[in-house]
Amino acid sequence: MIRSLRRMAIALLTSLALLLGFLTVAPPAQAAPLYGHDISWPQCSTAQGGFGLPLPPTSTQFVIVGLTRGLPFTENPCLASQVNWTKTNNKKAHGYAMAGYPTAGQLSTYGSRGPWTSNTRAGRLSNVGYSEAQYAVASMTRIGFRPPVVWIDVEPRPAQPWPSSTAAQQRDNRLVIEGLMRGLRDAGFSYGLYSYAAGWAEITGSWRLPGVPVWATAGRLDYPNEALDRCRQPSFSGGRVFISQWYDDTRDYDLTCEPYTFTPLAIPASTLSRSTAEFNGDWNNDILARVTSTGDLRLYRGKGNGTAWGGVRIGVDWGPMNALETPGDFNGDGPSDVLAREAATGYLWLYRGNGTGGWLPRVRVGHGWNSFNSIVGPGDFTGDQFVDVLARERTTGDLWLYPGNGAGGWLPRQRVGSDWNAFSAIVAPGDFNGDGRSDILARESATGYLWLYPGNGAGRWLPRVRVGTSWNSMTALMSPGDFNGDRTTDLLARDSRGILWLYPGNGSGAWLPRVQVGTGWNGLNAIF
Repeated sequence: MIRSLRRMAIALLTSLALLLGFLTVAPPAQAAPLYGHDISWPQCSTAQGGFGLPLPPTSTQFVIVGLTRGLPFTENPCLASQVNWTKTNNKKAHGYAMAGYPTAGQLSTYGSRGPWTSNTRAGRLSNVGYSEAQYAVASMTRIGFRPPVVWIDVEPRPAQPWPSSTAAQQRDNRLVIEGLMRGLRDAGFSYGLYSYAAGWAEITGSWRLPGVPVWATAGRLDYPNEALDRCRQPSFSGGRVFISQWYDDTRDYDLTCEPYTFTPLAIPASTLSRSTAEFNGDWNNDILARVTSTGDLRLYRGKGNGTAWGGVRIGVDWGPMNALETPGDFNGDGPSDVLAREAATGYLWLYRGNGTGGWLPRVRVGHGWNSFNSIVGPGDFTGDQFVDVLARERTTGDLWLYPGNGAGGWLPRQRVGSDWNAFSAIVAPGDFNGDGRSDILARESATGYLWLYPGNGAGRWLPRVRVGTSWNSMTALMSPGDFNGDRTTDLLARDSRGILWLYPGNGSGAWLPRVQVGTGWNGLNAIF
């Protein structure tokens, strides 16, 4: 947690604070939050490696207990006694664990211990985060502590710094944090995030996770009522603030944000980094496809290993739509959504995903979209952490960027290309070359060449690169993001026989050998 350095200098002056008890955090008259404290290794005795700071007064209403000793893969040396204190005094309790970027030794040790492949650096980083979660879970299990929520503490760590000077490094940091989230989820724990705006921006590039709860810090305060402002202000990650924290020279204080009463929180849905194609909340990217004969929409749930389960019908009467795309989370509520253009009207409809493979009521988000002959969702193309859309104008070949506003609407459009009618397919794979920015793949009609247009992270392009030949043999191209679990972006392609091929990306703008992953896909007239 964020702490003043002065705290260490006055550890011997805590008896007065003990006498004052909880008077310093009396709730304001106009609200009725619960008040609590967070504690960890600084409250351990000096013999245990702590500072001997006081435990909360017995009047506290809840406690958040630190599981780690400042860094991941370490344990709070008095975790057992602190948890026992919460039980003895009948206090509600959450836990919190530190997230951290691995040392070389930790990457070697833990990079293969998780659900992702260890063949790529991205997979190894995710596995390290997963192992950080497993370490924290093991600490809790050993002492019989099962809090309803475990908060993930994401802050700069001078003793083990997060690399954060480039977008690619911030992407790597997100993979570690995401692995930790999945590790807690797989162990059955709800989770949330603790950080502050500047630290979160430095480490993650202001990663937006609107579906993940937030414990926000207000820093050092003399007047606790100021902490209520964090409950009302936008959070560092876009998630809802449930708890606000502040500190003085002796203690960390916390209050609940109305109407939260420290009850268990639901486990958030998947937060796969920059994914646009995870629909059912199982952390594996999926495929959507429309059946030609019926207009039914099917969900093919990815297994995370380059294959998918059989299709499940999740919609009917999708035949009237002549453009379908998965932009990611377009309205800022967490789950991935679908954009669909209605042929008869040119209306653009937003089908909001519910995070479990179904839909919330659709919303019209545009009209006049029949002037475009290609609509793709590149994810965040402008670097503002909101999902965007690219659309090619039928008559001119101009490529237009429609920046999303993060709430299901648009910012003013911008022309970002011309002569794009030379391409028979435009695909938005996400970050294909591993630089942390969203890219575009485009197939040239005359040659069958496949071109990579690397995004610059600010709504424009870096020089294009040819990444394939003879792609005119494919009748459909789409990208589900990472489909085989190696944390690099892949491409799916259907040939004229209806065979579906997986072209695994190598994480740096090229391919690994292709793999056949399906047959009979000619019965589908939209794969996205």
